[in-house]
Amino acid sequence: MKYLTAVYSAIVWGSGQFVNKQKLKGLIFFLLQVALISIELLTCAVWRNAARLTAQSAGRLDWGLFLSFIPEQLRDIHNYGFFSKNIWGLFTLGTIPRVHAAAVYDHSIMLMLGGIIAVIALLLFGAVWVWNIRDAYKTRKKIEEGAQISSVQYFRDLWKNSFEYIMITPGMLLVLFISLVPIIFSILVAFTNFNANFIPPRKLVQWAGFETFGRILGIKIWGSTFVKIFLWTVVWAFLATFTAYAFGLFQALILRSKAVKFRSFWRALFILPWAVPGLVSMLIFKTMLNQEGVINQMLLAAGIIKTAIPFLSNTSWARLCLILVNVWLGFPYYMALISGVMTTIPQEQYEAAQIDGANTLQQFRSITLPFIFASTAPQLLMSLTFNFNNFNMIYFLTGGGPANPNFQMAGSTDILISWIFKLTLDQRMYNYASALSIFIFVIIASVSAWNLLRTRAFKED
Repeated sequence: MKYLTAVYSAIVWGSGQFVNKQKLKGLIFFLLQVALISIELLTCAVWRNAARLTAQSAGRLDWGLFLSFIPEQLRDIHNYGFFSKNIWGLFTLGTIPRVHAAAVYDHSIMLMLGGIIAVIALLLFGAVWVWNIRDAYKTRKKIEEGAQISSVQYFRDLWKNSFEYIMITPGMLLVLFISLVPIIFSILVAFTNFNANFIPPRKLVQWAGFETFGRILGIKIWGSTFVKIFLWTVVWAFLATFTAYAFGLFQALILRSKAVKFRSFWRALFILPWAVPGLVSMLIFKTMLNQEGVINQMLLAAGIIKTAIPFLSNTSWARLCLILVNVWLGFPYYMALISGVMTTIPQEQYEAAQIDGANTLQQFRSITLPFIFASTAPQLLMSLTFNFNNFNMIYFLTGGGPANPNFQMAGSTDILISWIFKLTLDQRMYNYASALSIFIFVIIASVSAWNLLRTRAFKED
């Protein structure tokens, strides 16, 4: 009998629960199946089109004529419901481009997006279907063993034992449809030919497999550009992170010195670069570092230089300016962070070191620095991943320039994320941008996962 109830529930959701005398639970599962079928039927145009054609032909509702139109309507997938049409669209990306004012046409990107949503929704409904079958089987097994089963008691136990999961379920669903769908969409675009030459709905997008990845890695100019920009991105991420960290550490140590007067004033003053919106600071620095900017004008007026320094038009100078401006914007955060960490270092360790004859440098190297680094390592790694994708600094200070004729649609200071921006917004090469985004995702996800695995909270779990 337990297998029979599972079969009942596999065909009509909740029917096995009704056999097990759990009517409330069975009703909930049945309503979920009704919701699934209703979504498909209510979004299906077969019935509406057949009714319209019947009205045009007979002027009234003629069931025989109505039924005769249905096979014809079923031949066109565009008349099907939400799940059928969008899953078909996900595989085909459409078959009818828009020609002039065509009434029926396909939009490849909308079909892809709808298909992703349809697949995720079906997976959720599928999980409920499996739950419904397993529940009917297990409950019947308990009944045959002599247990007393009640729907009300089941839901009470479910609320008591799974309260945390019930509370996080709405947030999980939001994450699925707001965060996961765009991620899946951006990944799938990399396997298409979605670019300026194939913009739907006038031209349909097609699946291209790994062709885009092959071009990025195989065609010389693409491969060379990718490798060089990737190397600069890595160098930039490390230099931007550790120079700001080192300068913040230096300032925190200086402010901790008892020889410094008015430490609160200096600390508040050094926080100002962090308090001012970064965009404002970047635009001001861009103006100051211009060929005719205030810095060049001051140096020329003082006789220090004879010709203006190409701060933003020379590759080496532009990259150096990026690092220095990032230090200016980033060191206050590390200064505040490290200052707070140093207040938690036990003073007994310094006293013991002094008794052992350790000087100030030895105390810093053996006590202060290890303690600070151990406490700030997670933030340091997160800052490293942030700077790997620090689009604002590149875009608003140098714009990726200066121009580099050896790069494919990129400048000398472009990092991967700013190159992706140019490929997307300027060149409309969405498939290439998506493929590069996958490379970035793999790198960032690997670093973040490694960082998470090393945290104390993860090890304790």
